[in-house]
Amino acid sequence: MPTSERTTIGWDIGGAHVKACLLQGGEVVDVAQWGCPLWQGLDHLVRALQAARTRWPALEAAQHAVTMTGEMVDLFPDREDGVRSIAATLAAALPVPPSALHFFAGDAGWCAAAEVARQWECVASANWLATARHAALTLPEGVLVDIGSTTTDLIAFGNARVLTASRSDAERLVSGELAYHGVVRTPLCALTQRITWRGHARHVMNEFFATTADVYRLSGELDPAHDLHPSADNAAKSLPATRQRLARMVGLDERDAAADEWLDLARAWRSAQLEALAAQLRRVLAAHALSREAVIVSAGCGAFLVPELAAAEAAPRRLAAYGSDVAKVARQAAAGTAGWAQVCAPSVAVAALFEREHD
Repeated sequence: MPTSERTTIGWDIGGAHVKACLLQGGEVVDVAQWGCPLWQGLDHLVRALQAARTRWPALEAAQHAVTMTGEMVDLFPDREDGVRSIAATLAAALPVPPSALHFFAGDAGWCAAAEVARQWECVASANWLATARHAALTLPEGVLVDIGSTTTDLIAFGNARVLTASRSDAERLVSGELAYHGVVRTPLCALTQRITWRGHARHVMNEFFATTADVYRLSGELDPAHDLHPSADNAAKSLPATRQRLARMVGLDERDAAADEWLDLARAWRSAQLEALAAQLRRVLAAHALSREAVIVSAGCGAFLVPELAAAEAAPRRLAAYGSDVAKVARQAAAGTAGWAQVCAPSVAVAALFEREHD
């Protein structure tokens, strides 16, 4: 990692993953993601930071821009403690001076680790705001649809600003700008109480028997690089084991249906999730009265669903991809870097915003 030009590392500290972006000269050079089950302890965060130091040995010479959502995990007694604990862990584990560590505080700007305790409400779960703000500075008008492993953000922007007045997760759950389901970790029983399969609408088992990863593993859409967390039963992620988890959701076993029938069931769950997300997207589009020219900007490991969401609109919208249409990827970056920028959008955005605001 050369240090002859300005280098910024953007961090997105989530409850399940740590995502990081290496920006040099304003361009994305590298992006990485590490599994980090933060609810099991801060040592997982420390290990992810150690992995980043191995990947980028000259990390200590960079500026560091941080956003987070990990304060929500039940490791912490409350969100304030979570923000403070994550900030303190980064300050202790990253071999950088305090002046090189900057926390994104949304409308309040940036703060040092020593100021996080006072600004914790602005720092908490602001990663979506960083991504949407970056998109707003790049594209004229649109909606960011960031479908991750756990959540989906639907954020309208225009005239170089984020349009929503909501700032907290609690407010966005009211406005429809946060849907708490994604394509990996969401229990299937959270998506719908009834599913139609084999010609019958049936109630489903309200148990943690299967997750959305099982659906998209069967459909072939989930990249194994994003399938980082244990299955619901801690069993294998093979196709037979995946079908067995889906079977439990409707009171059956894998042997009770053929492989193509289980694929049909997976597609029914997929449709249920798309339906729910499409309803949220319509709500956001209507709330902000966006023009026909507004684009849908896809991001996250579930970005493969966004084209269908856009097509489901009465007036289909133009699509843009965060990784290629918003992020500025260096020509010398490795193949696939734009795809990782798409998946790890908040880490890219927070680095880009920091550099833009500290020229």
